[in-house]
Amino acid sequence: MRCRKCSNKAVIGIPRHHTAFCGTCLTDFVSQQVMRAIKEEDMFTKADRVLVAVSGGKDSLTLLDVLHRLGYDVAGLYVDLGIGEYSRMSKSKVDRFTQTREIPLHVHEVLEKEGAGINDLSDRIHRPACSTCGTIKRYHFNRTAVEQGYAVLATGHNLDDEAARLMGNVLHWQTDYLEKQGPSLPDSLDGFAKKVKPLFRVAEREVAAYAIVNRLDYIVEECPNAKGAKMLLYKDVLNRLEHESPGTKQMFYWGFLAMQKKGSRQRLSMAENDRAILQPCLKCSQPTTSEICGYCRMMARAQTV
Repeated sequence: MRCRKCSNKAVIGIPRHHTAFCGTCLTDFVSQQVMRAIKEEDMFTKADRVLVAVSGGKDSLTLLDVLHRLGYDVAGLYVDLGIGEYSRMSKSKVDRFTQTREIPLHVHEVLEKEGAGINDLSDRIHRPACSTCGTIKRYHFNRTAVEQGYAVLATGHNLDDEAARLMGNVLHWQTDYLEKQGPSLPDSLDGFAKKVKPLFRVAEREVAAYAIVNRLDYIVEECPNAKGAKMLLYKDVLNRLEHESPGTKQMFYWGFLAMQKKGSRQRLSMAENDRAILQPCLKCSQPTTSEICGYCRMMARAQTV
C-alpha cells in the first residue's frame, strides 16, 4: 500500500476517504483536519489562550501536540483522579510530555483537594465511578479555565467518541444532551469557559496512528473503571458498521451537526437559554441550574456519609 500523496510506503489506509498515508503525510492530514475544525467551528485564534485537558492518553496528547506544533498558545490541565498506579502512570506521561515541549501544566489532585480518590468518593455516595469522575472533571475543567484566564477549554474527543455519544443519546432520547452535542459550545455567561473538540473530524485509529508515528509516549491501558461502560459497546457497534460501510461514523455525526446548524439561530438560543436558567452556585459561584451545583452537593454528601 502506497501513500496517495507522495507514493512512499503507507502506514495507514483510510477507507472513508479512499486514501492512504505515509507517516509524514498522515501528520499533515491530522493537522489539516484540526485546522479545518477550528476554522469551520470558529473555535479559537492564535491570539487566544487555550487550556487543553490531558489524561496521558493518545487523544489528549495528540491534540496538545498538534496545537503546539501549529503555534497556538496552549497549556495542559491534568486532573489526578487518585486511581492508584493508573493515575501515577498517567501523570508521569503528561509530566514528561509537557516538560520536553516546555508547555505549561496545571494539575488538580483529587485525593488532596477532595480528600479521597474517585473510587473512594463513589463508594461513599453510592454512585458509579464514571459518573463521579465526570462530575469532578467537568467542574474542574471549567473552573480552572475561568480562574486562570483561558479563553477556551479544549478536549481530545475524536470522531469515534462523538459518534458513540450521539448513538447513546439518540437511543435514550436524551434531548438535553443532544442540544449541546456540538464540537464548539459558547461561553454563554460569566463563569463558563468556551468548550471545543478540535479532533471531531479525526477517527480514533487515525489519532492512534498519529501518536505512534510521532512517538508520543502515551498510556496504553484503559482506565480500570471503564470496564463495562456503554460507550465501549456503542463504539463496537459503530466499528462493525464502519467496516461494512466506510464513512458511516462521519455520516452519522456530521449529518447530525448539519441538521443541528440551521444558521446560527440554534447556537444563539443555546446561549440565551443558559443565561435564562443558570445562576451562581451559593457555595462556589460556578454556574448551575439549582441553588447548589451538582459538584458541591456531591462533595457535601461524601463528607457526611
